[in-house]
Amino acid sequence: MDRLILHIDMDAFFISVEQSDNPELQGKPAAVCGSLIRSVVTSANYEARPFGIRAGMSTQEAKRRCPQLILVEGNHSKYTETAARIFSILREFTPLVEVASVDEAYLDITQSLLLFQSPLLVAQSIKNRIRQKEQLTCSIGVAPNKLLAKLGSGLKKPDGLMVILKRDVEEVLKDLPVSKLNGIGPKLGEALNSMGIFTCGQLGRFPVSVLDKRFGVIGERLHEMGLGLDDNPVVPFDEEEDAKSFSHSVTLEEDTSDLNILRRVLLQLSEKVSRRMRREGFYGRRIAITVRYSDFFTFSKQKTLFKWVNSGNEIFQHAFQIFESIPHPKPIRLLGVGVSQMKKEWCQLDLFEKREKKDNLLKAMDRVNERFGDWTLTWGGLY
Repeated sequence: MDRLILHIDMDAFFISVEQSDNPELQGKPAAVCGSLIRSVVTSANYEARPFGIRAGMSTQEAKRRCPQLILVEGNHSKYTETAARIFSILREFTPLVEVASVDEAYLDITQSLLLFQSPLLVAQSIKNRIRQKEQLTCSIGVAPNKLLAKLGSGLKKPDGLMVILKRDVEEVLKDLPVSKLNGIGPKLGEALNSMGIFTCGQLGRFPVSVLDKRFGVIGERLHEMGLGLDDNPVVPFDEEEDAKSFSHSVTLEEDTSDLNILRRVLLQLSEKVSRRMRREGFYGRRIAITVRYSDFFTFSKQKTLFKWVNSGNEIFQHAFQIFESIPHPKPIRLLGVGVSQMKKEWCQLDLFEKREKKDNLLKAMDRVNERFGDWTLTWGGLY
């Protein structure tokens, strides 16, 4: 059975919740803001959007563009409570629910088709249930993967529903602007356009070697996106606690390509991450780094280990291996290190390691550094 992923995106969520509570807002341009005095718009309804009002705009600018705009001070506890009820509804259709944000989620509905006649019926049932229980609308996309499911929900807003079957992917993407794909922002879109790549069809046909040369590590991923390929799994709702991660990043004092400086920064970030992990009793086995270049182009790359670690030195060794596997054509502005796929201390580690001796050493280092300052004790080789 082919995999089917459903992406649900609530329509103008914050202001829609306010409209549900206060019907007098219906049909009028309205927006939620952080404060009624000198704040920014966090959610604008569809009546306000023709005036150019968007999230992130100052309330002063929003009122200048639309003097009749009704501003509502945000109530985040109300929104999170509403979201929790919606996510409970989603779990009635499948246990495989990944919460992407307060107003969107991914569902793996592959097995749900055993109970429902079609993906269309699953999606329509979800829409009807949310409308009935919460008086809210949502947009839904159903497709073979998360990339295409999110595309589908975005193409049919508001209150839309789009099913993209495997046999239809090529036709859907053929003339679709690359900017419609999640993950291709304005700057990346402009860079692709400058190479003559305007549609997903063109991106999928473009030589991977040229994309790699221009964009480095993400070149192959861009090629896959142009073809509508994505193997990212849905992380179930009840596994989110295990999906906890620890990360640190730093913006460098000045952009640099100096390998010694960059190695030292990666070590320090790895130590910070590992110290937090040990403080909370976690081990992890997925290491990720984030790199931002001088032109603000940013990407992440990760690797999954075969064993669980919480040593800063081990995290650093893997982080640096990832770093070295990437060509760095420009000076680096920011570095980040993260660890995910976490388990508590009782997890089984490498049976051939002298775990107790190693853990005692790490904890002793933590105590010294906490008392006398960071980096009083660290691993040799960089200083």
